[in-house]
Amino acid sequence: MNLPTIPDNQSLKYREPKPVSKKLISKLLAQKYLFLMLLPGLIWYIIFAYIPMPGVIIAFKEYSLSKGFFNSPWAGFKYFDQFFNGFFFWALIRNTVVLSLLKLCIGFPAPIILALLFNELHHAKFKRTIQTISYLPHFISWVIVLGIFFRILSTDGGIFNRLLMNFGIAEKPINFLSTSKYIWPIAVFTDLWKSVGYSSIIYLASISNVNPELYEASMIDGAGRLKQAVHITLPVIRPTIAILFIFASGGIFSSNFDQMYILGSPPVLDVAEVIDTYIYRIGLQNLQYSLSTAASLLRSVISLLLLIGTNMVVKAMGEGGIW
Repeated sequence: MNLPTIPDNQSLKYREPKPVSKKLISKLLAQKYLFLMLLPGLIWYIIFAYIPMPGVIIAFKEYSLSKGFFNSPWAGFKYFDQFFNGFFFWALIRNTVVLSLLKLCIGFPAPIILALLFNELHHAKFKRTIQTISYLPHFISWVIVLGIFFRILSTDGGIFNRLLMNFGIAEKPINFLSTSKYIWPIAVFTDLWKSVGYSSIIYLASISNVNPELYEASMIDGAGRLKQAVHITLPVIRPTIAILFIFASGGIFSSNFDQMYILGSPPVLDVAEVIDTYIYRIGLQNLQYSLSTAASLLRSVISLLLLIGTNMVVKAMGEGGIW
């Protein structure tokens, strides 16, 4: 009979753990290629997001290019008060918030639904083709995207106006791009068309983590495709939905500048002018740097508060937040 061997004192010696710095360096070296992939994005953020941060000081100063950041005289909250009491203030807030909420209510669930539909496709070649087609608009610039829609909605031979007149819905061409009531629907639809496919990628990645045995077990219990999506797929991707909803809520005061600047022709500025385009026009076109910086700083603070508040609500509902 073989008895278990008793370890000697040498093997029972206390071994000191490796220093944290050595562990960290070894992990960094093991994942060096991943960090190299991260490096371009990190450099971009350092140059364009962190280095310019001291420039927010001009929101509190009578900024002059000749005197510079630190030698310009202090103005206190003068430009914040000027922004609050400006003629376009409430119109800017209304346009920015309503447009962002419309995009959030329509554009946020759309990629989730599309990902669920993609998950139901079992013909691999057809599925890849449809996914590729849905991703393509994301890689087209807003200038080209809106140029396409401008042509479609044109009063001079635009296909949409032709269809309306052929079906008797309109007697003459409608100038959609110069009529205020059509700008928000156009903005929401074009944003959805451009982003829905690409935004579904992260949900498809989460759906790929679902154990196929769960679907098989539910089929034995008589669950159809809809019940499988509701009771299996959605609960699995719910943490991903929560995280993306937090980020989307934090961006309510940050409308799509490229899109709204192109759509914002003079006849429709009453509904197309948002905070982002206002900051550009005031700062770079009218050279009111302090006022534009004050508006930008205020927008950033509100966005941060929305991000924190939404994170707290999501965590209170039992989901993991971003911290």
